[in-house]
Amino acid sequence: MTHPKPAPHGSPAHSQPHGHGSHEIDHGAHDSHGHGTHAHESHGTHEHESHGTHEHESHGTHAHEHDQDGLAELLDLDAELFAPYLAASMRSVAEAAGNDVKRIVDLGAGSGTGTFALLKQFPFAQVTAVDSSAHMLEQLTRTAAAKNLDSRVHPLEADAGTSLPGVADADLVWASASMHHMDDPSATLGIIFKALRPGGVLAVAELDGMPRFLADDAVPERPGLEGRCREALTTLHDEEVPHMGADWGALLASAGFTLEDERTESLELRPRSGGSAGLYAHGTLSRIRGPLAGRIDPADLQALDTLVNGGPADVRHRGDLVVRSTRQLWIARRPTDSGS
Repeated sequence: MTHPKPAPHGSPAHSQPHGHGSHEIDHGAHDSHGHGTHAHESHGTHEHESHGTHEHESHGTHAHEHDQDGLAELLDLDAELFAPYLAASMRSVAEAAGNDVKRIVDLGAGSGTGTFALLKQFPFAQVTAVDSSAHMLEQLTRTAAAKNLDSRVHPLEADAGTSLPGVADADLVWASASMHHMDDPSATLGIIFKALRPGGVLAVAELDGMPRFLADDAVPERPGLEGRCREALTTLHDEEVPHMGADWGALLASAGFTLEDERTESLELRPRSGGSAGLYAHGTLSRIRGPLAGRIDPADLQALDTLVNGGPADVRHRGDLVVRSTRQLWIARRPTDSGS
């Protein structure tokens, strides 16, 4: 597998998702990195403030980079909070892929949480980190250098929904929270199939949307607030990201892969107050505010503001947060007799 040089900073962003590198955080605010391959941002935490409608160009370079910096922080918080789950997922992938993995592709690498987990799990491997955002890839490259891992990381700015230029004979492709952003998942799976060597493994990781943080009575005057927000986001996802929640097992089989493992886990964290969970909840709820405007009752929108405005009810100050998220993992193999 060759490792193309990253596209120069300032080149057009492709429409491939920031795969969260780790997990999606698809709350509702899609960035229109193309919606089709959708930027990571659109994932839950990704989702940029305007879920599918927000075009990079409309914000200007600095505003867009600031937004991506916020997304990168959320991805890192997600990876920190759910580190045991990510590590367990990596072990499951390693069981399928074997110990002799040398060439890995992180599809939708985002801030690099998946890339660095892969490098830890497979200490002799090289990772091609694919993302549509030059800014994200620059951040990832800086982090790799700080970790003395830059010799093992090869950034590739590309739209995986169209092609993976220079990528061939990969042992493993990791696609976390990125596949549902593709305009044509079947076509993308075909591209991945060709990028893998016969016998190579594809792991698709997804989650069921925005993590949950609050009890129904968290805002006493608006009971059930978070549930209504999630319901509105689900409607938004149905419109903007129709492949979220797709039957990836069936799609993988149709693309010629052999499905080897499929699992769904409902995760629940009861963190201490004042820590990473509060920042994670604040970043998540802040990002969905824009997409929800006009889609939920104004009183609900006002109540949502009280959770992020720095006041006494702000999620960063609460001691009653419970972080809940349902995550799915599919592990599939390109058959060894599938040809070149």
